[in-house]
Amino acid sequence: MEQSKLGLRVRLFREKAGMSREELAEKAGLSPGFVTSMEERDIYPSLTPLLKLARALGVRLGTFLDGMESADPLIVRGNEREAELVTHTGGNKREALKFYSLGRGKSDRHMEPFFIELNPEEGEHELSSHQGEEFIVVVSGDVVLQHGRERHILRQGDSLYFNSIVPHYIGAADGKPASIYAVLYFPE
Repeated sequence: MEQSKLGLRVRLFREKAGMSREELAEKAGLSPGFVTSMEERDIYPSLTPLLKLARALGVRLGTFLDGMESADPLIVRGNEREAELVTHTGGNKREALKFYSLGRGKSDRHMEPFFIELNPEEGEHELSSHQGEEFIVVVSGDVVLQHGRERHILRQGDSLYFNSIVPHYIGAADGKPASIYAVLYFPE
């Protein structure tokens, strides 16, 4: 899905639910200005605020990212992947994470599988926390995991599985790009 459609999808689901921006923001625990930025100014946040919006609207996170078709089995060819979501960091809006959905087209899924490219970020990193679990395999580069008070460096071939309610951050380590496969599970 083109990123310019993400804000439009949020607005359409909000309107379908009969909510104002202020009501959605309050229900999601976000500011009304954030919801406005999502809908009108193509602001693309990390997964945590998107997950909060999805929960407040009563939809899956993947609903924002894909169409209504349902394929079974779903096959995604590596050379046909397209970035579905790009999050940005800092005032210069540098790309931080590029998400390639591996579940797009399967509307009855219970997990959110992604291939994610991680770009180096500068400064302090915001920890996220949400219901569910995450399973990650490092494909290339070195990856830093901040999980609560613990910090780990993972290398190519390493994997991790954790409860995502614990505040965490995952990013490229050592100032060099990295890539991972990630499967996220968000309970209903």
